[in-house]
Amino acid sequence: MSASPGSSNPEYVSARVRSRKAALFSDDDYRKLVRMGPSEIARFMEESEYEREINALGARHSGVDLIEYALNRNLAKHFNDLLSWADGRLYDLIARYLRKFDAWNVKTVLRGIYSDAAREEVETDLIRAGELSERLLGRLLDAGSVEEVVDLLEGTMFGAPLADAFDDYEDSGVLVPLENAVDRSFYEQLLADLVVDEATETYREFLEAEIDFRNARNALRLARSGADIDPSAYYIAGGTLFSATELNALASNLDELVATIRDGPYGDKLSDALDEFERADSLISFERALDAALLEYSDRLGVVHPLSVAPVLSYILAKEREVDNIRAIARGREAGLDEDDIEGELVIL
Repeated sequence: MSASPGSSNPEYVSARVRSRKAALFSDDDYRKLVRMGPSEIARFMEESEYEREINALGARHSGVDLIEYALNRNLAKHFNDLLSWADGRLYDLIARYLRKFDAWNVKTVLRGIYSDAAREEVETDLIRAGELSERLLGRLLDAGSVEEVVDLLEGTMFGAPLADAFDDYEDSGVLVPLENAVDRSFYEQLLADLVVDEATETYREFLEAEIDFRNARNALRLARSGADIDPSAYYIAGGTLFSATELNALASNLDELVATIRDGPYGDKLSDALDEFERADSLISFERALDAALLEYSDRLGVVHPLSVAPVLSYILAKEREVDNIRAIARGREAGLDEDDIEGELVIL
C-alpha cells in the first residue's frame, strides 16, 4: 500500500461507505442463518452481495470451505476498495489500520502450527487485506515450527517483538506471549509518527478505546492462562484505562481487574457482560461484549464526526463483524451445535 497523492476526500469516501454499510447483513439475517445448514447459507449468500465470490469459487469448493473462502475474498475486496477511493491523509490513516490483517494472518499461522492444523485449514482463515506479500504468506504457511515463523518475520514490524517474546512462549508453552507481541507491534506502528490535530483527533479517540479493550482482553487471557508471565511486558501503550504498572498488578487479581473495567469510561456498556463473566466465568462472552461495545463506540464517532476517518473505521468493524458472524454460524452448524450455542458465539447489537 503506497500513499495516494492529493488531498483527503472524506465526503466522497463517507458517502461510499454509508452505501456499503447499508448492504450489510442485519441481526435478523443472522437469526435466519442460524437455522440453515452450510449449503443453505451459501445459497443465501449467493442472493446477496456475495454473489460474485460464491459463483467464482463454487466450482472448486463447497460447504463451509466455500463460505469461508467467499467471506475472506469479499472482505479483502471491500477493504481494497476503501484504499482505491481514498486520497492523501485519509488514505494513510486507512492503510495504517488495515495492517491489522497482517496481524490477523500472523496469529492465524501461529495458531495453526501450535494446534497442528492442516495447511489448507490455516490458509482458509487468511485475509489478504494487509501488506504482507503473497510470497511471504506462502512461506509462513509452509513453516514447520513456531520458531521458523518468528525467523521468517524478521525485518517486518512483527519481527523484533516476536523474537523478544519467544523465550516466554517456550517457557510457558502457550501462545499468549506471541499473540500479545503481535498486537502490540500493530498498535505501536499505528500510533508511530501520528500527528494529532483536528483531522486525526477522532482517529486517536477510536484507537484509545480499541487499545483499552485489547489490554483488557489480554489481561484477562493472561490471568486465565495461569502462565508465569509479566503482563506489563505485553502492555500496549496508547490507551487511557490502564497504565503498565496497573495492568501488571490487576492481571493477577481478576476481581480487581473486573472492578477497574466496570468503574472506567466503558463500564456502562460492558456492565451486563461483566456480570455474566463474574457469574459464569465466560471469557468468550466478555470478548463478544467488548467487540459489540467497540462497534457502538465507532458508530457514535462516525455520527458525531461524519467527515472524518471515523465512518470508515465504523464500516471496517461492521464488515468484520458480518464476516465473523457468518463464519461462526457456518462452523457451528457443521459441528452440530444447537442454535442457542451458535448465537452465543455471535456479536449481536
